[in-house]
Amino acid sequence: MTGRRLIRACLTLLLLLLPVEMAMAEPLLIAHRGASGERPEHTLAAYERAIDEGADFIEPDLVLTKDGILVARHENEISGTTDIADHPEFADRKTTKTIDGAAVTGWFTEDFTLAELRTLRARERLPMLRPANTRFNDLYLIPTFEEILKLVRAKEAEAGRRIGLYPETKHPSYFAGIGLPHQAPMLALLEQYGYLTEADPVFIQSFEVGNLQALRAATRLRLIQLIDSTAGPADRPDLSYDGMMSVEGLRAIADYADGIGPSTNRVLADSGATALVGQAHDAGLQVHVWTLRMENMFLPTQYQRTDDPEGRGDFAGYVRAVAATGVDAVFTDFPAQARAALEKAAP
Repeated sequence: MTGRRLIRACLTLLLLLLPVEMAMAEPLLIAHRGASGERPEHTLAAYERAIDEGADFIEPDLVLTKDGILVARHENEISGTTDIADHPEFADRKTTKTIDGAAVTGWFTEDFTLAELRTLRARERLPMLRPANTRFNDLYLIPTFEEILKLVRAKEAEAGRRIGLYPETKHPSYFAGIGLPHQAPMLALLEQYGYLTEADPVFIQSFEVGNLQALRAATRLRLIQLIDSTAGPADRPDLSYDGMMSVEGLRAIADYADGIGPSTNRVLADSGATALVGQAHDAGLQVHVWTLRMENMFLPTQYQRTDDPEGRGDFAGYVRAVAATGVDAVFTDFPAQARAALEKAAP
């Protein structure tokens, strides 16, 4: 057992020995792309709203520009989250690329300088589900990672509390393959703003394995291995996410990461809680699940309310059920409503 795994295992054992009322703390709330249920995702407005609503962490997905600047977008293909299709000057840059083995057509951040991206404006990614958010279309810029760091520092001073950062490296092996790796610029910015150790409120996450292993050698900041409900890491065709969630797989992850980020169906099945949270904790790993949303289409059948005029289900019940599995953190598009659900459940 490595030193890091031994320390995590001891801490987990200590938590298990605490009285139940002390050990069963509310899970951390991670604002998924900001308060993306109420503002277009990955905008400073979405992050600020999430902070104002009490989120513990905000989550920027990081991609790179042609000139090597980290910006926040869910994907490097930006036709669904910006007004780029309305810019005839960029029409000739529409193209098809292979990203993680799949053909994707559109406009890609790596084909634009930051100055060019600054001429675009953000749009709601799910306009049919979230029509109220479309009133904010074309108001906000694509933020840089540094602008997000500056916002967090300013809001910390205003609120008098620490606000966590939860960046995701999007398609890291793809970007490294075109000469735009995440690691150096991301770690340099984090260090510049004072984030250096496991005591700092930062988790770096990825669906891939290799970049997390490289980050483990380069930083003391905490790392999270994301786990999808199917398939496997894009950079490791020899691995499946199912296999990585075995007892042996969890132990292997604990050699380079501090936790796992599985989809919610891996911890809460139709029949109830699975064994994953306990097995991950036994391996010394935290469990941060994604993504809790209010709309019926994202909820398990038992929490859907098809008669709701806004198409929303029993979100509070779902939040409480997920929290009851013992997870350490939850990603949500609706941090205010998730917080309210957790507080209502508290004794």
